[in-house]
Amino acid sequence: MKRRHLLLVAVLALVALSGCTGFFGSEEVDPERLNENASYDWNTSADGTIVIEESKYTAVYAVENETTFDVYTVDSLGRERSVPISALRFRYENGTVVSAANSSLSASETRQRTTVNLSGNVSGKVGYSVGRTGKRFASPTLVEDGSYTVVLPPNTGAGIPFLSRISPGGYESETVDGQQVIRWDEVTADQIIVRYYLDRDLWLFGGLSAIAIVIGVVGTLYYYRQLQAVIRRRKEAGIDLEEEDGDDDPRDRGPPPGMR
Repeated sequence: MKRRHLLLVAVLALVALSGCTGFFGSEEVDPERLNENASYDWNTSADGTIVIEESKYTAVYAVENETTFDVYTVDSLGRERSVPISALRFRYENGTVVSAANSSLSASETRQRTTVNLSGNVSGKVGYSVGRTGKRFASPTLVEDGSYTVVLPPNTGAGIPFLSRISPGGYESETVDGQQVIRWDEVTADQIIVRYYLDRDLWLFGGLSAIAIVIGVVGTLYYYRQLQAVIRRRKEAGIDLEEEDGDDDPRDRGPPPGMR
């Protein structure tokens, strides 16, 4: 009887999961989400441009003669996972920008990928927005061997060891309008990782470092004074009074015992 109950539960679970996104097929992304508003840097010359904000990031990728564009991330186990994109836009080479509301632009999700369905075989730039938190950004290189640009939020930075990380290497960095801009001419690595710090984190780190240095100096002086006090007390007690002359030449001491 228990086996029948377990079998029934398994069948019901299978039926329930069959309706979940990504387990047994794809599901269209909500058009209302795709039609949300966002601003994009369409004038970028990089193949991939990511502008990181406090609670989201926007991405613009160049496509050439493509009908679809796949967006995904990689979890801690190395598995591909879909990305919940919003504010989907496409800019044609002539400068025309379309949304899902006024074109056939759409997107679908499976468990592993989010696929942007373009309006036919087209060239241009696709833009989308993704919610985020924290001070770390990581993304697979969605355009293979392409050029990339990452713009950090205002009042943040990357480049100081222990507080930040930029991977892969071979990048150039500059500050534009108060924001750090990181550029790669070509990325052959599988993913881009940027861990940054807030400006106030830098001040906090500097303050803690200064306190640690002061504590170290004070501790060293205290230890030195204690050591000198011990030496002084030993001398006053008549201990270790016979000190060798620093100018004593070992050759003046004569032969070793037993050889005289």
